[in-house]
Amino acid sequence: MNTAISSPEIGKSIVVNGIKVNYHDQGTGFPITLIHGSGPGVSAWANWRLIIPVLSQQARVIAPDMLGFGFTQRVPGQKYGMDIWVEQTLGLLDALGIEQTDLVGNSFGGALALAFAIRYPHRVRRLVLMGSVGVPHEITPGLDAVWGYEPSFENMRKIMDLFAFNRQLVNDELAMLRYKASIQAGFQESFSAMFPAPRQRWVDAMCSPEADIKALPHETLVVHGRDDLIIPLVTSTTLANWIPKAQLHVYGQCGHWTQIEHSARFAQLVINFINEANMQSSTKAA
Repeated sequence: MNTAISSPEIGKSIVVNGIKVNYHDQGTGFPITLIHGSGPGVSAWANWRLIIPVLSQQARVIAPDMLGFGFTQRVPGQKYGMDIWVEQTLGLLDALGIEQTDLVGNSFGGALALAFAIRYPHRVRRLVLMGSVGVPHEITPGLDAVWGYEPSFENMRKIMDLFAFNRQLVNDELAMLRYKASIQAGFQESFSAMFPAPRQRWVDAMCSPEADIKALPHETLVVHGRDDLIIPLVTSTTLANWIPKAQLHVYGQCGHWTQIEHSARFAQLVINFINEANMQSSTKAA
């Protein structure tokens, strides 16, 4: 337990809708909210650790552990679904006094960011969707394996191999760290409760209606790794085709970990995208 308390994954805490949420809050300026993916043992810090220090030089960066993940309080018998995650995001912004944010979602977090922007469009300035779920697609063997993870070092090693194109990023040390994270008290219990087989239904449940996506008014940056084995590239090409103000960036020799495999390039891409909005705001103010 002492190890967990001293972990960089532990940030600040705030009560949102009666639940203590673990989140990171760094930097100053117009806020960027980062929503992590849904891998076993994941947390906001594990997902965004290379990106937070860079973005926080330009903006206020908020990165929460979503309900059922990381070090946010777990509630016995909690039912997980998009509605509760969207309301957690809204509650967090309200609790922090944030009227509007740029919203960056990775994979599962992309589906959540998409759903949030549809329901509360005035609370979002710009969207970034990376390796995103949220539109219909057939579940990949990779995603089925990730959501069906049973704790062991060997299983975690296999899953890590699915995430990255560059296998040099996937070593035994990383696999052991993620394995240990996945077996902390309550972690696997909540994770296994989220996506029981058959798992295609959970992909479908994360989809937003096509008409709602096509009505989104936000400037949107869509990012994907061409060699992603978890979420197929077609999800991002679909999003880019459906969202009126979308731009699509595809990284070659990149799997599902764009923010890790191409962290510097991804961070700069996001900074350029956000700074464009900042300049537009400054011009209007002048």
